[in-house]
Parts: sequence; C-alpha cells; structure tokens
Amino acid sequence: MHDEGLSFPNHFLIGAATAAYQVEGAAHEDGRAPSIWDTFCRIPGKVRHGDTGDIACDHYHRLDEDLDLISALGMQAYRFSIAWPRVMPDGNGKLNQKGLDFYRRVLDGLHSRHVVPMATLYHWDLPQKLQDRGGWLNRETADRFAEYASRMAAAFKDDVAFWVTVNEPWCSAFAGHLEGRHAPGLSDLASAVAAAHHLLLGHGLAVRALREAQVTGEVGIAVNLSDVHPATSQAEDIAAAARVDGYENRWFLDPLFKSGYPDDMLAWYGRNADLGAIREDDFEVIRTPLDFVGINYYERKIVSHGGGVNGAQRQPPEGPLTAGGLPVRPDGLFNILTRVHSEYTDLPVYVTENGAAFNDYVDPEGGVDDIERVAFLDAHLRSLQAATAAGIDVRGYFVWSLLDNFEWADGYSRRFGIVYVDYRTQTRIPKASAIWFREVLSAGATARVR
Repeated sequence: MHDEGLSFPNHFLIGAATAAYQVEGAAHEDGRAPSIWDTFCRIPGKVRHGDTGDIACDHYHRLDEDLDLISALGMQAYRFSIAWPRVMPDGNGKLNQKGLDFYRRVLDGLHSRHVVPMATLYHWDLPQKLQDRGGWLNRETADRFAEYASRMAAAFKDDVAFWVTVNEPWCSAFAGHLEGRHAPGLSDLASAVAAAHHLLLGHGLAVRALREAQVTGEVGIAVNLSDVHPATSQAEDIAAAARVDGYENRWFLDPLFKSGYPDDMLAWYGRNADLGAIREDDFEVIRTPLDFVGINYYERKIVSHGGGVNGAQRQPPEGPLTAGGLPVRPDGLFNILTRVHSEYTDLPVYVTENGAAFNDYVDPEGGVDDIERVAFLDAHLRSLQAATAAGIDVRGYFVWSLLDNFEWADGYSRRFGIVYVDYRTQTRIPKASAIWFREVLSAGATARVR
C-alpha cells in the first residue's frame, strides 16, 4: 500500500477488457455459428464442470446495461472482441447482418458514452467450419483471417480507435495445439509450430488489409509475455530459462520485430518436429509495421532444468498468490515493458490485459470487498507508472476483466472481474476494485489506496 497518488500523462487511457466468447452468450442466436470453443467445451473433461459459453454473462442481451456500467465507472476505454462466427459464420464469404448490427450497437453505444473503443479481431473463437478444414494448421486460414479483417474494416472503418489483430497467439498455438488445454485440444509440437506461424502470418495479412481499407484507427497486436528467470546461476538452469523465454516470448517477439524465429528455438524444436510450415518469405508480411504493441501480463516464472518439451520445469511460486496460484509480482510488468522497449521496439505500448482471480464472494451487506485485487491493481499500476517515468511510451492500461466471466478451461470457477456477476440471475455488483477504479479515474488518474 502506498500513500502517494497515481499519476499518468494526459493522453493515458484506462479501461477494461472482455472477449466475445467469455461474456456474450447467445451462442445459438441471430445467425451465430459454432466456434472451436463451442466444440471444445463439449469434450468431456476439457472444461471444469463441463461449463460452456452458451450463456456466459448474457452480454449480448444486456449490452446497454453493461455499457451504462462502463460509463458509470468512468472508464475511458473499453476493449472488446468481435466474434468471427457471429459476423461471418462460415469463416469466409457471406456476412451475417444481425451479427454486424450487434457490434454496430456496441460501437455506437461506446461513442455516445464518450468511451474509446478497442476492437480485437481474434480472441480465440475460430469458426468451427474453418477448423473442419484444418484450422490454423491450414495456411489458407491466414488468408481467411485477412478477408475477415477487411470486411470488418469496411463495416466499422471510422468507428474503431484501436484495432488488435490477434490476442495472445501463444495461447492459440501452444496451449491449443501442444498442451491440449485450450481449443482445439491438440498435443503435437509440429502442429503448434505451424499454428503459431499461420497466426502470425494471418496477423501480418490482417494489418495489411486494415491499411488497405484506410481505417482511421491505430493497428496493433496483443502478445502475452511472461517474466522468466532461472532458479539458480547454474548453466543448465540459465539454459532452461532461455528456452522457456523462447517458447513464451521470443518465438513471437522476434518475428514481429526482428528477422524471424530465434535460432536456438528453431534448433531445439527442429530435433523433434517438422518445421516445414515456416516459409522465409512470410517474415516480411509478419513484421508489417504497427502503430502500437499490446502487452498482456499475468505471470512471473522461475524455472530450472527438467523435462518436458522445453527441458525445463517451473519452480513452485512464492509469496502472495492469486486464486489460480499465480505469484503476485508487479515488478514483472516493469521488467517486460523495459525489455520490449530496449530489445524490440520503441512503438507506443498499451497494457491490453492485466488482472487476477481471487476468491470473491458477496458479503452479508451485499458488497464484494476484493481488497486483494485493489492492492494487486494499485501495485501493477505503480509498476507501469515507473516504466513511464523511465521513458517508456506506455499509453494505456486495460484491466482484465470488466466482468466475472467464462474463463476458458477453468469455466466459471475463476473470478477476474472488477464487477461481480451472479451467473444465476445475471446481476452485476461492482466490487471494491471497481469503486477504486472509479476514484482513480475521477481524480484524473490520481488516487490513494485506502
């Protein structure tokens, strides 16, 4: 806890983030087709309690209520995702007008409330019809993604302030195709490498499509980065940490901002997998210039030499932990921001996701006193403030998440929201963290922690 206030530049945006499959519900309404997550949720044992996003937070039907909530909390910006299977059910070709109408209402509602919109094109809900043709293992999916980006640009060209092409390509590629814990649930290294490459290629093609459409908003990508450290100064632990860093960070940052994939990881993966999906002439497309880079930060990792695909094992986390067992390490955010700036790019940065799950509950007085989250957010904003003081061009921060929601393989067991959702009644209850955020914003990003 600190006595001094938080302060950021005048242009700094503070907002909240959500993703379509996690909040919208209405999975079978108004022309929306199944996504890979609709399919994955129905595989026994893949999602806790067999939960699905069929209803989620019913945001599709409660849009005005949720937009009023965003406004009441004083949020300056809102990051949401467009559901590809809602607007283009087959993954290509014909658009679904009712889907477009929904996002038109989102954008018009945000503008009327003076909230800046940041739209993510791909937050993991690939149309199942594209998966049936190979999904991200099929190079053609990158072309279909560019087509989808072009159609969204035509529909919402002047109304989106920030476009995010792909959210967390690591999760889609490696959690979904190697670790098997996300859709589509595969466990194969060659498939994961191919998916990662095609996601990055699709990103580059989408950037070019947005540019060709002359969108007025800025264009970027959101990568999830971990702050990785070796457990000891032993050479084998240092090498293991380098591989985990290559797996989670450099595999995406290097092609985006340098010449291609890191040589050490190409050699490591090439021992056990066919890397034939990678084409050298794709890198020029992948590193198409951006207006900003989005960084999602959740985790610091201490690793040592061990088994697994990267020859590394994670050490048990120490110190205060979230409900999901992640260590609370706000200094990791500073480390990542300074590293990206010094090693990769001087582009403006937005922290497009940062947050934590805690064991929130409604107390007898009807409130949700999530003081752990208040402390978490305060500490991370201070770490971010230190990065801006160090000369890094950080221009915004989006808390994950606006609402408690469907948290992928964890189902509804993890509450990340600053607003509590009673899933049975769909009642929204702003938590103490939401009230704290409102005070931060009403004070011009200057607030004190109680």
